[in-house]
Amino acid sequence: MVKTSASTKRLTDRNNRSNRSNKSSKSNKSGKLEGRQIKIIGLGGIGANVAQAMAQFLSTRQASCSLWLIDGDGYEERNRERVVFQSYDNKAVAKAREFTVTTSNRVTIIPVPRYVTSGNARSLIEEGDVIFLCVDNHATRKTVSNRCAKLNDVTLFSGGNDGIEGEQEGTFGNVQVYLREGGLDVSNSLTRFHPEIARPKDKNPARMGCAALIAQSAPQLLFTNLAVASAMLGAFYSWLHGRLSYEEVYLDISLGQMTPVKRSLAGRRR
Repeated sequence: MVKTSASTKRLTDRNNRSNRSNKSSKSNKSGKLEGRQIKIIGLGGIGANVAQAMAQFLSTRQASCSLWLIDGDGYEERNRERVVFQSYDNKAVAKAREFTVTTSNRVTIIPVPRYVTSGNARSLIEEGDVIFLCVDNHATRKTVSNRCAKLNDVTLFSGGNDGIEGEQEGTFGNVQVYLREGGLDVSNSLTRFHPEIARPKDKNPARMGCAALIAQSAPQLLFTNLAVASAMLGAFYSWLHGRLSYEEVYLDISLGQMTPVKRSLAGRRR
């Protein structure tokens, strides 16, 4: 028989209590996701990393929710600078196939090989959704924000970063959070403090050809993409644990800065 010292027994008891607490905490937090659909719109340098993390996260949770991957574009060789992918397929389809394997089929993954437009936003963005908006154009951001404004309950995390053009080095990014509960705004919409989103000068990618899409996209830094993806996931974690106290984060990887911003509501819009 192995004898256990009193100190070892006390340590074991503490560990057992901690494990029970962690399991209970995980179960409680998973309950906030129960029945929700998590939808990632855009699977480029930011979205692909958010999607991978969320697939891994959901595979270890007990919540009954699906992971939707939404993108109308396909992977090309030039995308390898910022995204690891296995096939030259539609981005949503390719990543759904990859994550189904890496999660051992423990997560229901639904690929949607379409761009989000004003015509299909109603069917793609629904009550109770948790949305990660990872696109690089303001027209789509406005479409998604406007659709969310018509829902009673929705959680939207939108992330983006500067491209490398002109005097911009591509090191700056930001994350916005738009929450609605009970038919009221809990935080401001994406358009409220961002006129570039409220009045976009670019076009929805569904209305553009391949050449125009390439011309509209500026080169981006992989490391800034990763920082924005991490900030989006951090905001999601804070929301999941009831600690989210800001509606926007500004970051610059060259300066090592991340600045959360709290704002008063412009009006609790129904």
